[in-house]
Amino acid sequence: MNCSKVYSEIPFAHRQYLHPGHCSRIHGHNWTIKLTFSCDSFDTCGFVVDFGKLKYIKAWIDEHLDHACVIAIEDPSREIIRKLEPNLIKAYEVQNSSCEGLSQHLWEIFSALLCKYEGSRAWISQFELFEDSRNATCYVPPIADITRVRFSQSSPTAVTTATTKSQPREATV
Repeated sequence: MNCSKVYSEIPFAHRQYLHPGHCSRIHGHNWTIKLTFSCDSFDTCGFVVDFGKLKYIKAWIDEHLDHACVIAIEDPSREIIRKLEPNLIKAYEVQNSSCEGLSQHLWEIFSALLCKYEGSRAWISQFELFEDSRNATCYVPPIADITRVRFSQSSPTAVTTATTKSQPREATV
């Protein structure tokens, strides 16, 4: 069984420093995230997941993505951008700042959060990320990744959100 939850109008910027065109500049979107949850058995209320108990995902989005600038760890302008923190910019570093890279990264984060708060009964079987109404990605994780997250991270104390060579950044879950 599946169900979906949508988080919309999330304003954040990104830049794809390797792109030969205008996407190499910092630019923003009002992003939408659609999570598809799956399970083998319903919870005691008969749900795949209880939408009312997913406040931890919204809190994570608000803390890390809302009005942030997502940059790649390998971006040659990373240090310049980081110097603008915290007054002019809220930087969030990832391996790949494309919509595709963000989809995979955020699936890892939200899957670990789901395991921490809900256990291994349910999982995120599909992650859709919309830059706008015309452009989106859909990440369907391999079964091996779903299994790894469900059973090896069932009670993590922290989820690594990004790693830099100089300083790992973690978000407590």
